[in-house]
Amino acid sequence: MTEQIEQIKLSEIIKNPYQPRLVFDTDKLEELARSIRENGVLQPIIVRKSGLIGYELLAGERRFQASKLAGMVTIPAIIRTYSDKEMMTLSILENLQRENLNPVEEARSLAQLANKLKMTHEQIAQALGKSRSYVSNLIRLLGLPEVILRRVESGEISLAHGRTLLAEKDVNRQLQLADRVVSSHLNVRALEELIYGTDKISVSADRKNIFTETLEKELMQALGNKVKIKSNKSHHGTLSLDFDSLDELEHLVRLLKK
Repeated sequence: MTEQIEQIKLSEIIKNPYQPRLVFDTDKLEELARSIRENGVLQPIIVRKSGLIGYELLAGERRFQASKLAGMVTIPAIIRTYSDKEMMTLSILENLQRENLNPVEEARSLAQLANKLKMTHEQIAQALGKSRSYVSNLIRLLGLPEVILRRVESGEISLAHGRTLLAEKDVNRQLQLADRVVSSHLNVRALEELIYGTDKISVSADRKNIFTETLEKELMQALGNKVKIKSNKSHHGTLSLDFDSLDELEHLVRLLKK
């Protein structure tokens, strides 16, 4: 079926309410605007008719914003018919697959699929071609305070640092550690030592040996969840796995039963 491309006034198009991307690179947007002034919009945006007035944007947010910057009056668009659910699903998936979202934007998009569309982490992973642990770990990032999430979003704190801070359950302590990561340029290993108390001058007698630490890392990579191994001198101890939802727990149980 051939789709018809129409020229639609920019003033008649409203932002997609399900657009996960909130921050755009100003320099790249200006660069795209210059290209549009010279060559026009080469790839049409996709819209649907709004229930109120005009059109809602489905795909092509950067082209839409850059066209406004370029002073364009109209933009080429494909008009499609979607329900609210289809609109949300396609908008989020389109951005996750095509746009370079920052980790927080991506996490919020995944959470929308899970919370509003009731998709399991497994279903989201299959739709995106990602692992379930990738999806779960990103969504878990949203458990951090908004102040820290903004730092991850801006790149001031890395995604790895953000994930590590989740191990600290005290919010005030999380904020203090985030400040220290930035002020002292701590790497992830140094942050872990602060959280787990292994940065003390005197080495504790029950500190994990290299073998145990290696096993923890291997299990974390295989399962996608935080793993803790504690043992005494007689090599008696416990193995614990962290999870943040029933969906994660069920997934871990399935893996352990294999």
